[in-house]
Amino acid sequence: MRSDKDLYRRLRVLAPEQLWTEEVPRFNRASPRERMAGVAVIRAVGVAFAGTGTARQKADVRAWLVGLLHDPAEKIRRYAMAALPKIGAGPDAEREVIGLLKASTIEREKAFAGRALDKIGGAATLEALAGSRTLPGKTEQKVRARVARQEQPGAVRLDRPVGDFHGLRIHLRCRRGLEELVREEAMESIAAGAPFRLLDMRGGCVALEAAAPFALADLFRMRCFGTAGFVLGLVQEPGPARAARAVAAAIVSPRSRDLLGTLTDGPQRYRLDFVNRGHQRAAVQNVANLAYAMCPDILNDPRRALWSVDLHESARGISVELRPRLSPDPRMFYRTDDVAAASHPPLAACMARLAGTMADDVVWDPFCGSGLELVERALRGGVRHLFGSDISAEALAIAQANLAAAKTGVPVTLAGCDFRRPARVPGLMPGGATLVITNPPLGRRIRLADPTAFFTDFFATAARVLRPGGRLVFTNPLRLEPRDPTLSLAYRRTVDLGGFDCRLEVWRKTAAPAPAESPPVNAGAADRGDASGSRRDGRDRGPRPGPARDPRPRAPGGR
Repeated sequence: MRSDKDLYRRLRVLAPEQLWTEEVPRFNRASPRERMAGVAVIRAVGVAFAGTGTARQKADVRAWLVGLLHDPAEKIRRYAMAALPKIGAGPDAEREVIGLLKASTIEREKAFAGRALDKIGGAATLEALAGSRTLPGKTEQKVRARVARQEQPGAVRLDRPVGDFHGLRIHLRCRRGLEELVREEAMESIAAGAPFRLLDMRGGCVALEAAAPFALADLFRMRCFGTAGFVLGLVQEPGPARAARAVAAAIVSPRSRDLLGTLTDGPQRYRLDFVNRGHQRAAVQNVANLAYAMCPDILNDPRRALWSVDLHESARGISVELRPRLSPDPRMFYRTDDVAAASHPPLAACMARLAGTMADDVVWDPFCGSGLELVERALRGGVRHLFGSDISAEALAIAQANLAAAKTGVPVTLAGCDFRRPARVPGLMPGGATLVITNPPLGRRIRLADPTAFFTDFFATAARVLRPGGRLVFTNPLRLEPRDPTLSLAYRRTVDLGGFDCRLEVWRKTAAPAPAESPPVNAGAADRGDASGSRRDGRDRGPRPGPARDPRPRAPGGR
């Protein structure tokens, strides 16, 4: 085995053409003993031509591998079966592998044939092995899922009503710290007639209960939550074996089958995810096999599945939740494109909600990125003009496309400039904005030479641009207060922005006269190029100065 690996490493550095024109003929001419010693060439060829080569070359490689399935040496046949899926096997290869699986008496070879059919099997495999019990259950499920995906991909129906709603619990998941905004939006939606009841709220989750027949569209009119899942059960069984059986039973429960049958056009396929535990391949396969044995009509399929079964573990047990995988999310209909580090869309919706509405709002996002905050604020209504700026021309082009796709009817002005130069945004006057809303660079992906000076400048610029009564809504990575006394803290909440905490804040511009205008503290930074106007997303870790006591009273609900 070690010699096989060593030979493979040596062969993998060769060009595909050299492998095919020199090593393969040498292997074909070799004696049986020499072929066994050089079997690694099969693996090397399969890997090399998986990512390169013309259609003709791949057809030649495929024909060679199919021929090797008849080799007298079981090891060579195994290597050929392992290599075939890498280059895309056709019907001929599928038939040959099926024949090997049926005819072989060697358990190891049958296992390799099953693994190959996991990847290349289709309708012919299901037809040839129907009722024979030759095909392992996990392979049969994978083949059925692949056939379903190829022949009838299906869709999740947003408009179809769920009639069996009694006792159905729905979890709206969000980033920790945004629960109050999600709950507030849910209560507003319920007051407007949405068929739900509010149950409870805890870290990163707001729980609802269906109060009448509803459709997924009723849920997705709310914009602040991240994902919505139907609770299939709470597993509290002791021991991994019993817990796995209980999870599988929840996946194929009558409630799950009713939801999937009602809301799915086409085959019912799901992806199993142990949330916050990383890859759990063995556990996933075990649960999927148990569920398939209980109900073969519900298929585990990690590729482009319409649904996800999310397992959320806590001290109370394992919450098994069925979540629609909507791509694209219907709430983000306007996202034609995105920048690499754009805001998380529900965060942008939460910020727009937190900003509230003001008649004839004049809105500026100084780090507009792909324009999510501007769009979300415009969708809430009452906006007279949107202004956005960014130093990235690519980001501005994407923001322009997204704003056009949103069709809000609000005039938009975008400009390429540093945030310290708002006068370069046409039409944006000192004291002319009623709202500054933004998710600024937080200092991780693009290093800030002096983060404190950067955010001090930001506060000072926002104070100059806002008129009395205006609001500043942004994510603040620092324990930093504005020097301008006309900015007063109205709200502060610590939010998990994807692995680190940041403060979501609202400041109000008071009517008190500001001190005499002076240049920003770090005005030269824009010309030195040590700060960026491109936005960062929630994964961007902001630098944190040393601890400092907040001298201002915290807003209600702040932590």
